Amino acid sequence: MKIQDIQAIKLLLSTPKKIAIIPHRGPDGDAMGSTLGLYHFLLKNNHQPTVISPNEFPDFLDWIPGANTVKIFEKNKENCTKILEEAELIFTLDFNALHRVGEMEHTLAKLKVPFVMIDHHEKPHDYATYMYSDTSFGSTCEMLYNFISFLDKKEDIDETIGTCIYTGILTDSGSFRFPKTTGTTHRIIADLIDLGVKNTVIPTLLFDNSSFGRLQLLGRALQNMKVITEHKTAFTTLTQDELDSFDHVKGDTEGIVNYGLSIKGIIFTAIFIENKEEKIIKISFRSQGDFNVNQFARDHFNGGGHHNAAGGKSEVSMDETIEKFENLIKTISI
Repeated sequence: MKIQDIQAIKLLLSTPKKIAIIPHRGPDGDAMGSTLGLYHFLLKNNHQPTVISPNEFPDFLDWIPGANTVKIFEKNKENCTKILEEAELIFTLDFNALHRVGEMEHTLAKLKVPFVMIDHHEKPHDYATYMYSDTSFGSTCEMLYNFISFLDKKEDIDETIGTCIYTGILTDSGSFRFPKTTGTTHRIIADLIDLGVKNTVIPTLLFDNSSFGRLQLLGRALQNMKVITEHKTAFTTLTQDELDSFDHVKGDTEGIVNYGLSIKGIIFTAIFIENKEEKIIKISFRSQGDFNVNQFARDHFNGGGHHNAAGGKSEVSMDETIEKFENLIKTISI
């Protein structure tokens, strides 16, 4: 991060302010961990922070400290808009383009206050006054740890803030398995554990707290999986009817896409999930090695993300979407 930007942010935070903190739509562990970690940090420094999520976050994240304070824009647009319009400073975390917040974009685009972006995705847009954007990091939470250190406030990181940061690093690193997990990542984790973060409890809260319906939905997704061996690709589908039959709730499909990569010889995997309410097929892509799913998602499915993890969407039927995907696979080198 630029020295002059750090100095400017220090000056902004030198007096108490009303601050809004925003994750992307459909927030995951890194988005919620980073926004709530920043929330507790700002609260500790006498500010008035509010986390406003564009929509609801998954139930398996509702134990994160401060989750009960998060405002949901879709559920109370009038109140959230008032908070945004009264804010003196806006932080956006774990996304770098305003369209990632859905309907809230229209409100944010009108605001005249400084924006601070902290994010690790590719090709950032230029809406922010101050940017800490670095694709070499595996999570925004790891960047938040650095950001607090840049402000010479590392001593403010306590067990509560550390728990939030640990959660985002753990989830976005694939439990420390993804390539951007570095020695520095592990040193940060060690520091957080020394602060009292319960590293043996958090994985259980995140990954071992499934409903029976969620396990049944996983079973159906695995039954639906198709493997295209000659193209090192696996993909699966879930229709709206299948989601409904297993009493699907937000977050139940989290992580299912990764199962394809557990198959020997598979480098590229995807999941296609029907959403009749939004009239789209939501898509998640994952890869191993050199295959760039971020570019694939940008080129073909109006999406983007990281080199090995990205998302996209399709506005045609599931059958048409799958046909398009299968035809594309035949034309690219994986």
